[in-house]
Amino acid sequence: MKKNSGLLYGFGAYALWGFIPLYWKLMPNVGAVDILFYRIIWSFVFMIIYLLITRNLPIFFKETKELLKSKRNTMAIIAAAIFISVNWGVFIYTVNSGHVQQGSLGYYINPLFNVLAAAIYLKEPLTLTAKIATLCAFAGVVLLTVQTGVFPWASIILAGSFCMYGLTKKQLQLSAVTGITLETLIIAPIGLIYLFFFSDVGFMGYDTVTNLLAMGAGVVTAIPLLLFANAVKRLSYVTLGFVQYINPTIMLFLAIFLFHEPYGLSQFIAFSFIWLGILIFIIGNLMQSKKVGRTTIRQKNN
Repeated sequence: MKKNSGLLYGFGAYALWGFIPLYWKLMPNVGAVDILFYRIIWSFVFMIIYLLITRNLPIFFKETKELLKSKRNTMAIIAAAIFISVNWGVFIYTVNSGHVQQGSLGYYINPLFNVLAAAIYLKEPLTLTAKIATLCAFAGVVLLTVQTGVFPWASIILAGSFCMYGLTKKQLQLSAVTGITLETLIIAPIGLIYLFFFSDVGFMGYDTVTNLLAMGAGVVTAIPLLLFANAVKRLSYVTLGFVQYINPTIMLFLAIFLFHEPYGLSQFIAFSFIWLGILIFIIGNLMQSKKVGRTTIRQKNN
């Protein structure tokens, strides 16, 4: 039952993330920076309302108080807020400039970035399958660069920023709700200053429909994050590894069939290398998981 509910939470989170480009496309007259800050500000408002409704505000204050006792943890949450803001901003710009494929690519290669980061920063040994998977993905990125003549910076920044966000959060003992609330709280004042004093139309200076969409950006941001937090508690790493590819796959289909972005044989071949890398990565994870399971059973029997 726990696993089934975890799958529902996981599918829900990644499906919503996959379809989120449709939402940003509804605001073509709003700049990417404006959308980013509306997303952050209204996410913070939504999280405060959520904390009040669920009566978790005392837990939020308790966890925040504990966090602030450590300078290292305080800097970590600030860094996490910056990384996720960069990720959101680049993604919004990528979608609204007509390059949803680059967004899709970023989230396809993100798990491989995580493996490399774990090897570099956490000193975790790279398995043979992880090395082969990374090389395949690298070959795909090189092919895309050669074919288009443009290095996919947006994809690399998306994968890298989300990877660093995850690494930074790893050292913090915070509930998901507290983490999301603090991250948006840290950036919200910067967003308010920008929207009031530097935005071309000022704060909420658009028509009624666009203003409502800007407010809704907080809801479409917070809900999948909350679903994801519940999925992580209920699913194994391997299962979550399968589910996470729903997001970039939906985005890729949207890019090709709905937004009609160029996608010929050359792009298919490049993406095939990336898909091959992902397949090898998943198989390697499954083999490792089974190996750990057999070892655990032997230890129990002994």
